[in-house]
Amino acid sequence: MLKNIFITGLALGLLVLSGCKKSFLNRPPLSAPTAGTFYQTDADILNGTGPLYNASWDPYNGTAMEAIGDVLGGNSLTDDYNGRGAWLTFSIPATDGSIGGAYSAFWSVIANANVVAYNITNAGGGASKSAKNSGLAECRFMRAAAYYYLALDWGPVPIIYDNTVQLHDSTTHRNNLADVWKFIIIDLSWAKDNLPTATSQAGRVTRWSAEGMLARAYLVRSGLNGTNGQRNQSDLDSAKYWSADVCHNSGLTLLGNYYNLFTSKYFSGTTVPAECLFGLFWVPGGSYFVHNQLQSNLAYDPKITQTGDGWGGSFGASPSLMQYFLDPANSADSIRRKAIMFMPGDYYPDIDVADGGWHVDTTLFNNGKITAPGQSGQGGIDHAFVKKYVIGSPKDNGGLGGQQNENISTYMFRLSDVYLNYADAILGNSASTSDPEALNYFNSVRARAGIAPKTSITYSDIYEEKKIEFAFEGHQFYDWKMWYYFNPTAAMNYFSTQNRGNYNITYNAGHPFITYFGTDNKAIGTVTYNVTPATADLSYPESELLVAPNLTQPPVAFDFSKLPK
Repeated sequence: MLKNIFITGLALGLLVLSGCKKSFLNRPPLSAPTAGTFYQTDADILNGTGPLYNASWDPYNGTAMEAIGDVLGGNSLTDDYNGRGAWLTFSIPATDGSIGGAYSAFWSVIANANVVAYNITNAGGGASKSAKNSGLAECRFMRAAAYYYLALDWGPVPIIYDNTVQLHDSTTHRNNLADVWKFIIIDLSWAKDNLPTATSQAGRVTRWSAEGMLARAYLVRSGLNGTNGQRNQSDLDSAKYWSADVCHNSGLTLLGNYYNLFTSKYFSGTTVPAECLFGLFWVPGGSYFVHNQLQSNLAYDPKITQTGDGWGGSFGASPSLMQYFLDPANSADSIRRKAIMFMPGDYYPDIDVADGGWHVDTTLFNNGKITAPGQSGQGGIDHAFVKKYVIGSPKDNGGLGGQQNENISTYMFRLSDVYLNYADAILGNSASTSDPEALNYFNSVRARAGIAPKTSITYSDIYEEKKIEFAFEGHQFYDWKMWYYFNPTAAMNYFSTQNRGNYNITYNAGHPFITYFGTDNKAIGTVTYNVTPATADLSYPESELLVAPNLTQPPVAFDFSKLPK
């Protein structure tokens, strides 16, 4: 089964992870098992790359992903428990745990990818050349994916391509942001040329995964140093080319029902929708760091999980997300709405099945300031709670799962992202487009949601579509940062005028109404916070600066001639 594929080789993952928690300069062990005792067969290579799909990403999956992607990105509310309200106000301190968790996770992925690539390259035995190249391509795909997040979160970062070569290099500095994106594109270009178009193990990245990610990298880079809202046409053309190849030639399609994407029946340790181009595959029943903890952080009531967790009542749909769904013009977008958030009176037959399904208690939404069961004693404003990745108890999911351990995997990159990026690349620097290709793929995403097609689209249309399509998938901040690259004034204005206040839902005979509250939870009004160039990038973790002080120095050019041929 798929879950066994990604847990096999865990001993390697443990050894590697133990050496790379604190700094990108820490060296993952290159022994026990070494290339001489492992990676002897094609199966060994598959087993060796398995931890790159879960354990390496563990510190990011969960709180860090939610804080950066959705709270900072403006799709989620939160309270100020342990200072996490700073993600709403663009005032995150360098000591914040989510900053440290994300940073360590991304460098863990890079360190693990480097060490596995080293071992594959230096392995003896009878592994085939195609298996070695495919394994190396997985490593380079994962390294590029980690750098994608590092670049968008922190800007210039060090390019670490060989732990053994760079371990004792005290001159290691951050590299120019343009060089980081060039490195990402080099890795993904190599990966697309060496990954298979299909694999025998569902969930493994393929050529189409790499081409889709390559298109996204070109699309992001097209805006780097853009002026007057204009993007680099050559990069836009490359983004268009590789997106088109996935759309036209992969044979992949969207899953028919959006809601089903986020159920264990369709996306778990044993099943993977074809539209998942890159996902993290967790192991219910495995060791702690290969568990999926999303539901424990997001479920608003422990009765949903029935495993003693479910502490997410303080998280909920932001005012801007609510405004979209309560706008009469978007009333038809009910399929995505129900998959994204719990609203008063909602009924979910696939949760708490033994008791006839889950009914969202309307009394939670009538009292203004409340303490929901999942809020760990933190008083909060009632709001629409998070539904996505909340799937119920082990009994609801084939008996699999447990506390901080739900039977569902995590999407990192879906086919619908390629569709919307393709439309964006076609739009390019135009104010709007009615191009048939752009409309076809843009409207395919909307058609699955059951909403009417558009006959012309703008950048704002594409941005909003991504906001809704990927809500609570850790996506929104990164889409905003893509916009910020080429039009920082417009992007900062969008965030600086976005309502980030609390609100109360009043439920009346099937009709929810919302009232916005000020910072004191009493005054009605809009609450905004300014984002500036100084706060558009995250701070480096304070603990990291202690062991890598060169991070405070200006970035330098990277010497690409040093890369292995």
